[in-house]
Amino acid sequence: MSRPTTPGPGAGPGATPAVHLRGLRRTFGTRHVLDGVDLDIARGEFVALLGASGTGKTTLLRILGGLDRADAGTVLVPPVRTVVFQEPRLVPSQRVLANVTLGLPRGAASRETGVRALAEVGLDRHADAWPATLSGGEAQRVALARALVREPQLLLLDEPFAALDALTRLRMQDLVGELVRKHRPAVLLVTHDVEEAIRLADRVAVLRDGALVTDETVEVARPRDSADPAFAALRRRLLADLGVTLPEPAGV
Repeated sequence: MSRPTTPGPGAGPGATPAVHLRGLRRTFGTRHVLDGVDLDIARGEFVALLGASGTGKTTLLRILGGLDRADAGTVLVPPVRTVVFQEPRLVPSQRVLANVTLGLPRGAASRETGVRALAEVGLDRHADAWPATLSGGEAQRVALARALVREPQLLLLDEPFAALDALTRLRMQDLVGELVRKHRPAVLLVTHDVEEAIRLADRVAVLRDGALVTDETVEVARPRDSADPAFAALRRRLLADLGVTLPEPAGV
């Protein structure tokens, strides 16, 4: 069953969490997709959410982002929230910089802010490019710049690397980790990838049957290496919580 969580590494003593969920419920027809979820995320804390397809991960993210509603429970979130989806969702008729500053007041200040955001993701020279000329990784970096240019207090990542090739995916993971440490929003990453969750997050939660069955601090030294025994042990525990049992390592 889910349990209340406490603010993690991003919070000082007695800090108010950026995200506070208690008894969150969401039902579609007769199906309880979320059934009493409790979760806190502190400012500056990175939480990864794992779960099989259809377990409610994206529904939870959409509720936090204001794209869906809860049927019951307490949902406290900060006012400035942004979402990066699996697809970049760029406006094809707008150049890269216009996509980054979409919704911001027009003028030189917003343009300068947008160029700085593009520089952070290594794409300032592409400000006047059209989205159709970008690679998949470049397009996703533009989406990340668009999310961060607003200095969100809560950054929501819905499997943002799933459509990328393996090498680009690793580079994007490094970039996201670097930018999150710089901007320090609260972060919720929805992912199917256990290694990705361990590599990036301060805490990893597992959602199953509508409830959080695991909420574990990642006590693995950075930079994180999958060959590290602590990394491997946590991966085995999380896979077991997901219902995947691996053979015992040789010599055990």
